[in-house]
Amino acid sequence: MDFAPPPLHAVAPPSDWIVRWTPLLPPCAQVLDVACGHGRHVHWLAAAGHRIMAIDRDEALLAPLAGLATTLAADLEAAPWPLPGRTFDAVVVTNYLWRALFPALKAAVAPGGLLIYETFAQAHAALGRPRRPEFLLRPGELLDLLRDGDGRSPTAASPSERWHVIAFEEGRLPARGAVPEREVQRIVARRGEAAPGSADLLAWPG
Repeated sequence: MDFAPPPLHAVAPPSDWIVRWTPLLPPCAQVLDVACGHGRHVHWLAAAGHRIMAIDRDEALLAPLAGLATTLAADLEAAPWPLPGRTFDAVVVTNYLWRALFPALKAAVAPGGLLIYETFAQAHAALGRPRRPEFLLRPGELLDLLRDGDGRSPTAASPSERWHVIAFEEGRLPARGAVPEREVQRIVARRGEAAPGSADLLAWPG
């Protein structure tokens, strides 16, 4: 678990949730960063030796990332999913919620791959933006995301659709530096069982 890419100075620090679970990725993993914004996780994951596909609708934000990732400008809310049939070792989503994308995000995780997701929860409305319900997760919603259509548990579905939840958290994070306190929900889950031939080693909290 000795994982320490070089410090980053030019961009905002990565989410401690992403930092915590990066060690679960295989070497040179192919990672999809959805709604990447300024690319704080592109920088982090590239420093760790991974190959990144970064998607955002803002081409100006993607331009500086071209040397670190394959970039794709796409409006994820007004157009079809831009990567049909493509799968990745991990799909990373932070501070972004568009529920219509959930099926595509799950399908983009390769068997044995990871979904690492963190965004604002309903209680965050009392702290600041976002406040609109469509951008805030309902209690336990990320767990519900991994249940099948019959409402069964993530481990009750067929093997190809089964999800192994490694960690789930919901609650208030204290302020850290320039980042104010916030209410979040976050999950890391593997599509299928634990990594072949090994257990998922739990990482220390970030």
